[in-house]
Amino acid sequence: MDVNVKELTKAEEQIMQILWELKHAFVKDVMVKLPDPKPATTTVSTIIRILEGKGFVDHEAFG
Repeated sequence: MDVNVKELTKAEEQIMQILWELKHAFVKDVMVKLPDPKPATTTVSTIIRILEGKGFVDHEAFG
């Protein structure tokens, strides 16, 4: 087994499934797709940053 394989937590996998479906999305777009009870927006943003750190996603800052 490759020790460099990065594993996703359940929350990370849930967000990745949404991002794969949407292709490109804002955090608010991901929030709409999450089931109730929804996590805080800051939590979703943090998970996306973690996914970026793991190399799964990239982001663009606006504003």
